[in-house]
Amino acid sequence: MSADRAGSARTVGFVGLGQMGAPMAAHLVDRGLVVYDTRAEAAAPLVKAGARAARSVAEVAASAGLVSVMVRDDAQVNEVAAEVLASARPGTVLAVHSTIGVRTAEELAERARPYGIEVVDAPVSGGFMGASAGTLAVMAGGSDEAFERCREPFGAWADLVLHMGPVGAGTRTKLARNLLHFAAFSAAAEAQRLAEASGVSLRKLGRIVRHTDAITGGAGSIMLRSTTAPVEPDDELYAILRHVRDLGEKDLSLALDLAESLGVDAPFARLALGRLAAGLGLAGEERADG
Repeated sequence: MSADRAGSARTVGFVGLGQMGAPMAAHLVDRGLVVYDTRAEAAAPLVKAGARAARSVAEVAASAGLVSVMVRDDAQVNEVAAEVLASARPGTVLAVHSTIGVRTAEELAERARPYGIEVVDAPVSGGFMGASAGTLAVMAGGSDEAFERCREPFGAWADLVLHMGPVGAGTRTKLARNLLHFAAFSAAAEAQRLAEASGVSLRKLGRIVRHTDAITGGAGSIMLRSTTAPVEPDDELYAILRHVRDLGEKDLSLALDLAESLGVDAPFARLALGRLAAGLGLAGEERADG
């Protein structure tokens, strides 16, 4: 391999320099970075820091061994990918960090295969704050070889880099993670309605929630099992989860009593009470919706 070819293989390209892409890319400047965004001004701070601005996606693809893409949606991912496939060398890895459909990731990998290009679907979690601090979590789907090529560059902007399985596995993980994220927002809205109706400061409630979730891990603190099948009594988690169930059913019942006394509808709490036990793996011990 020539020196120029070897240098290109080590170069990282980044397409899409928005709220997430720009701070992610900033962590790669000292590793060799070529960037592109439809807005030239988006690349300016990175160029000032030492990156090279490309005039097109095709120029990024021709210059880099790893091309990271962080654009808005499936349509934009497919548009960028078409330019990458037309210009990248065989052996290039195309990493998609956008949250897209599972079939989009799988179909893109099929389109890329005849070109000798590997696709890694690698959505991220942690928001703008994590992107800026370099503390994102990235969940990657792709071949073992492609993942190994991505692991070190991803580690520049993420402090949790996990290989979830073949192409599509990263996206499936992100969709499950975001189901929890946004369902929790709806539950938080219900909790705020209850708090407001009972005269509690919503700002102080928010401080309590953020503080204690940072200590306990929030919903993630019970995500310890490798299966959703019922927990056997001899499992070391059985007693812990029974304790969680007992506390949860008591507290949800009390919250529902308060909601009823205040005339506040609390459908999330009723659903949670009815499904908590089974959700914890204690099937056959769940309570009916109250």
